[in-house]
Amino acid sequence: MQIFQKKRHIILSYIVITLGLMLYTFAWSVFMMPSKILSGGVTGMSSILHFLLPGHIPVGVISLVINGLFLLLGFRVMGSKFGANTIYGIVVSSLCLILWQDIIHIENFINGAELINNDFLCALVGGALCGFGMGLCFSMGGNTGGTDIIALIVCKFYNISPGKVIMLLDLVIIGCTFFVSHSLNKVIFGYIVMVATTYVLDMVIDGNKQSYQIMVFSARNNEIGEAVTREVGRGATLLDAEGLYSRQSQKVLLMMVHRTDKPHVMRIIHRIDQNAFISVSKAQGVYGKNFDKLKL
Repeated sequence: MQIFQKKRHIILSYIVITLGLMLYTFAWSVFMMPSKILSGGVTGMSSILHFLLPGHIPVGVISLVINGLFLLLGFRVMGSKFGANTIYGIVVSSLCLILWQDIIHIENFINGAELINNDFLCALVGGALCGFGMGLCFSMGGNTGGTDIIALIVCKFYNISPGKVIMLLDLVIIGCTFFVSHSLNKVIFGYIVMVATTYVLDMVIDGNKQSYQIMVFSARNNEIGEAVTREVGRGATLLDAEGLYSRQSQKVLLMMVHRTDKPHVMRIIHRIDQNAFISVSKAQGVYGKNFDKLKL
């Protein structure tokens, strides 16, 4: 039974990854390529080469070649660090680009529409769809390879975070789109695509998992903690503290709650002690029982 559930989870993961990659490449094929508003990553590099090289080689083919070279370089430098999901993401994203652009010609279905003639809407909608598709892919452990591989290689030799390397590469790639469009406006819209993609990607991956750390300073912390445990179903911890000025001992109530539970918790605190001093901060990650599972 456990083996069956594991296989079902794997199949579901690859279905979601495939849908995410299809949506990601759909956004490129419909909104960004026709308007020559390009973003970063290997898809951006491939799009630039598609417009600059003679013969208009399909973006999917160029993407597959570049990713293949990056993957070989990664295996050479990093060893067998890249799993099946990376290879699957590279192959499927390249095939989806070929499907949308060279077989179906999806851009023709909305050719002449008002949206495709508005660069700002193309950048915004295209970036949002890219972020949503990548979010679906990443949430199931998939990825599209590309500049992530280069970032890992650079980080092996230099003390710099992968995120900074990817951001710098994307900035350079988007800047190079000027040679395709010969328009500074298109370059600026490319950066808008990058911002929209990043924002939606973060919302998809972390939006539903956002948690808060709430600290309450009140003489009625015991009541507040019991009410939160009873009504919300969240645990609470009482910490020993001492006022620096008054030198009086007091209890501090510490709670970790999900985004959806926060309004209920705040109402409970206000109901029991309207004069309570409250500190609320977003938690970068909360792992353990009733929260996220730590994945190493």
